[in-house]
Amino acid sequence: MDPNRKRWNEGHQKLNRALSAGDREKVIELFLSQHAMIHSAKMAKTGLWSFEDEILGDLTDDQIRTIPPGGEHSIAWILLHLARIEDITMNMLAAGTSQLFTLGGWGKKMNVSIIHSANKMDDESMANLSAKINVAALKAYRIAVGKRTREIVKKLQAKDFKQKVDPTRIQKVMDEGAVTKEASEVINYWSTRTIAGLLLMPATRHNVLHLNEALRIRQRLLR
Repeated sequence: MDPNRKRWNEGHQKLNRALSAGDREKVIELFLSQHAMIHSAKMAKTGLWSFEDEILGDLTDDQIRTIPPGGEHSIAWILLHLARIEDITMNMLAAGTSQLFTLGGWGKKMNVSIIHSANKMDDESMANLSAKINVAALKAYRIAVGKRTREIVKKLQAKDFKQKVDPTRIQKVMDEGAVTKEASEVINYWSTRTIAGLLLMPATRHNVLHLNEALRIRQRLLR
């Protein structure tokens, strides 16, 4: 395994243990480090390796929008999906605040017509979204979401880690159409999580899972 990704995986295990122990200072330290490495270096400016930057590298906007032959997703879809999930879970579920997507009018900025998390999209919708999305605005949205997540996490107290997700916040996610009925398993999963669980998945691990997919797409595009 690549040394950087190995270090990230080891850090995630440490984060899990710190959350279990309720060690607030260690949790925040580890989370901020783990989180920085799965976003663009422009987001946190920590000087750490960035998995996202490694993937995007010298790719053009057209390449980022491309769904490889026989593939399911584009890198653009992956970045949008990651940003939407992080926005929804960290703002609406962890903090109980509004999602940045709505507050900042990001749908219009990105030239995206959907308002949901981008789960369960059919092939035609996937192709249409990938072809039309404004990549510069997409990158900016993901950075904005990342910065907001860090603000939220820094304010968490040790007692917050074990709190279950508030059902009224789950209901608001559904009322706003942030997750479609077709993707109800996502809602069911979040409903069983604690705040600690959200920090582990999706705020960190979910990003890595999809960035690994994006890395494979990059490799196909550059063959």
